Amino acid sequence: MTTETLVAAAPYLMEQNFSAYTDEQHAVWAELVGRVLPELEKYAARAYLDGFQIIGLQKDRLPRLASISARLEPRTGWNSTPVSGFLPAPAFFEMLAARRFPTTTWLRNMESLEYTPEPDIFHDVFGHVPMHANKVFADFLQHYGRVCASIEDQAVLEKLGRLFWYTVEFGLMREGSEIKVYGSGLISSHGECQNVVEGKCAVHDFSLDEVLDTPVKVDEFQKVLFAIESFDQMYEAMHEAEQRVLQNSL
Repeated sequence: MTTETLVAAAPYLMEQNFSAYTDEQHAVWAELVGRVLPELEKYAARAYLDGFQIIGLQKDRLPRLASISARLEPRTGWNSTPVSGFLPAPAFFEMLAARRFPTTTWLRNMESLEYTPEPDIFHDVFGHVPMHANKVFADFLQHYGRVCASIEDQAVLEKLGRLFWYTVEFGLMREGSEIKVYGSGLISSHGECQNVVEGKCAVHDFSLDEVLDTPVKVDEFQKVLFAIESFDQMYEAMHEAEQRVLQNSL
């Protein structure tokens, strides 16, 4: 599916005007990266750090989405597609199913370095996109979008949203004896990452049943997160969730 065949997402598609970014905005990007990258080099999952290199992120300049997509598409088929802002669920799922990650192009200012209430290009690209270079993760994300795009029951979507939250947004992974972060909400937030590193968050072994039964908290640091053993485990959980949806037993 190309951008020309997107229907629900069509009104939100746009072009990234890279030349419009100011020196101050590039400086904000550099400051954000400089704040979190040193800790991520110690605490981020290997798949994230590899993806950071693969997509060619720069530490001192905002990313060109077309350049990132040119590196991603031959590897996993994913494209970082610029959008005008927050998307309604049908448009979001449609884009994921098409392997088009909706990517905002605006950037927070110096006064909002620690937190912004809605995703910006730092959260979307620095937080999310490196993981799209991992084939199994990329397949999971596309499968998630395809399944959710076919569902209208809001209660079912809310439960599946928990699976997204505790993997894509706030996922942890075991690498040997260590707990590593890969979820974008942890990667792009110094506070959330430190909450895990300092042991202020309980870490449970990943269980689809427990994940689906754990409500999402968006207005406070996470108190319980889940660690997968591999991305294959996450991918298989999505297939199990799909079967439960088909059987009306989610």
